[in-house]
Amino acid sequence: MARTPANRQRLASAPSEGSLGAVPRRQTGRLSDTVVTYLVDRIVGGAYPPDSALPIEAVLCEEFGVSRTVVRESVKVLEEKGLIRAAPGRGTRVREPQEWNLLDPVVLEAQVRHDRTLTILDQLVSVRIALEAEMAADAAGRITDLELAQLEEQVTALREALDDPVRYAEEDAAFHEMIMRASGNLLGQAIIRSVHGKARLSRLYTGHSTRDGLTMSLGEHVAILELLRHRDADGAARAMREHIARAWASRRPTPQP
Repeated sequence: MARTPANRQRLASAPSEGSLGAVPRRQTGRLSDTVVTYLVDRIVGGAYPPDSALPIEAVLCEEFGVSRTVVRESVKVLEEKGLIRAAPGRGTRVREPQEWNLLDPVVLEAQVRHDRTLTILDQLVSVRIALEAEMAADAAGRITDLELAQLEEQVTALREALDDPVRYAEEDAAFHEMIMRASGNLLGQAIIRSVHGKARLSRLYTGHSTRDGLTMSLGEHVAILELLRHRDADGAARAMREHIARAWASRRPTPQP
């Protein structure tokens, strides 16, 4: 099936059962990327529940206005993400959530988007606490004078951003990134970068900051810096653990019914 202008128009206007709504017009990029994004959203959002069959090729071609080649390419990507599998005699079936590649950026973003009970965000914070506390302890034994000086400058940047919550969040992320870099734990950095980056796209995660809350946060960052300066690994780990847990508790919304 050739990809004609009419086909592209259908892709731009096709309705979606997931929370992303109608598929937007795309002037650039691969059509399969759009199809994958919307199918992932439907699977994660429950429109296609576990063990249900993915619509057949002809249906997807018609709905998205794309060729069979694009649909097959998209289905292959979904298989690589652990979302579906071919079941002999039963078509292509959706796999159970525990089999999904939750660290895949597209899957993770959809998980956060559909996280009405905050289960994923709570788990994400638990991962942050475990990894960042350990990295803070590692950083206490490895951090250089130059890195300490850079952290001091970052604390100043945080202080200057107290009246600007958006900027403060950016400076906060940079402070944590510096400590992770100082730890030398490349895998830990990659995991946190992935999960935290997607979480920050959600208003449920970022919440609403007050000046009093940001002032308390600033004090916690100063305390972490001083513990690193004194090479107190246990203290730095404990302070980081408490800081992340308190920050989430202060902005965690009431889960939706």
